[in-house]
Amino acid sequence: MPVRTALTAATAASLALLLTACSGDAGDGKPKGDNDASASAAAKPDVKALTAAQLDKLVVAQADLAGYLVQKTDAADVVNGGDVGADKAACEPLAEAMSAVAPGTPGASVQRKAVQAKKATGGSPADIRNALGAPATAITLGSYAGEGAQQALSSLKAAGDACGAGFTISASGEKTKVDRVTPEPLTAGDEAVAFTVISEMEGKPFVSTLAVFRKGNNLAAFSTISLTGKVKELPQDVVDAQAAKLR
Repeated sequence: MPVRTALTAATAASLALLLTACSGDAGDGKPKGDNDASASAAAKPDVKALTAAQLDKLVVAQADLAGYLVQKTDAADVVNGGDVGADKAACEPLAEAMSAVAPGTPGASVQRKAVQAKKATGGSPADIRNALGAPATAITLGSYAGEGAQQALSSLKAAGDACGAGFTISASGEKTKVDRVTPEPLTAGDEAVAFTVISEMEGKPFVSTLAVFRKGNNLAAFSTISLTGKVKELPQDVVDAQAAKLR
């Protein structure tokens, strides 16, 4: 999701953690839309995409992540894939994954959000900022027909090479300027790619991470932000938990 929208979602989730310390997980998902004719024609008929209902059983849940608040993404926070773009065509796969949209042409996808459970130890402003600044990860699990998952991950790798110097994301009427994309090491699933992303937020650097791995014909993406404006590492616990459910 665009940075401002992502911040709103992260704030709501963190406040729920701080004030109510409750959590939940519910299954829901919507297909990303019709695959275009060329992608459908190229898809191998013997490999079918999973349905949203099937993905709901495979996406990471509260029971899979100790120390995190895991919730279904609110419908209002789910970005339509058709509303996401970039000023450079080669960068569109990155724009999609950063916006919690399954890149490429999935048959279906589902979304969750996971917030690291950093509770305030007192009532001071510093304690509250620490709790609200907990890393929040948007999780997107998509399933693809044929070789769609391989193609989507390949396009993300190519985008990382082509867009390292920056680009601009357009999503749901908002624009976010990305200044730099730096590759990061990640081992997960059958193949994986990860980046540190430096964007602009009110004239200041906003550091987030993006991790994506493929397991079979499924693609899991993890876009992590913090209200502090700086994410220091990939959400390895979340990645590992999701990878375990896709074995």
